[in-house]
Order: sequence, then structure tokens, then C-alpha cells
Amino acid sequence: MQSQVEIRHIESDVEVEASFPVMKELRPHLSDRAAYGAQIAQQRAQGYRLLAAWRDGAIVGLAGYRLQDNLLYGRFIYVDDLVVTASLHRSGFGERLLQAARQRAVALHCKHFVLDTGLHMALAQRFYFRQGLLAKGMHFVEPLTQGTTT
Repeated sequence: MQSQVEIRHIESDVEVEASFPVMKELRPHLSDRAAYGAQIAQQRAQGYRLLAAWRDGAIVGLAGYRLQDNLLYGRFIYVDDLVVTASLHRSGFGERLLQAARQRAVALHCKHFVLDTGLHMALAQRFYFRQGLLAKGMHFVEPLTQGTTT
């Protein structure tokens, strides 16, 4: 089953639009395809890349990431988004997407590979532990406007 999947970056607006239903599974607050496309375009201008797992011509998983530098990690890849469509959980596609993003980090001479997940996401946490990632802290957020979701 995994051999039928191609992992490659999304490059066109048509591909971004095709990724919307899968990203919406991870980010259910997204409600407008056009606004999603505009947001992805804005993030891409800031270095965001979106890897997709394609099976039989359809997107079945996504990994959104960006290259960053800071004093804590040095140069690193930060994974913003990782999702596989619900019907294909436990298919290995999430592992393949994460591995592709990790390989990109190695190729870019990054010192770390970083992501966050919600405290309520026990299954995701178990998945990340199995992938060799370790919990190193807590992520604190303060919404600055009403209606902001994170």
C-alpha cells in the first residue's frame, strides 16, 4: 500500500486547493477555501513548505513546515501541520511525511527538528515518541483578539 504513495511538495494553487479537505481535518476552524489559499500563499512567502502524500491522484496527507533559526535551537525545521486523512490513520503515511520533512532538515544542515502538539492529543504524542521525538517543554499561548483559535 505504501508503494502507491508519492510524497512531494505542493507547488501550484490548484494543488493548494486540493489540499483543503485534508488540512480541514487537522484545522476544523478553516471554513473558506479561498481564505485558506490566501493564508498558504502568505505563509509560503515566509518560507512555509507543504509536503503532500498522494495516492491514486488524491492528497491523503500533509506536512507543513518551515526553516527557522533561533538562539534555542540554532537552525531547525519547525513542523506546523501534520495530518493524514482519518480513514488512513495507521497507514504509515504520517511516518513517511514526517521522515520526508526530517530528511529536508538534514539536507539543510539543521541542528533540530521541532513540532508542537496539543496536550489533549495523546495518540499524536504516542506517534511522535515512536518517531524518535521527545517532549522538551510546554507551549504557552495568549489569544490577543477575540475569536482567535490556535
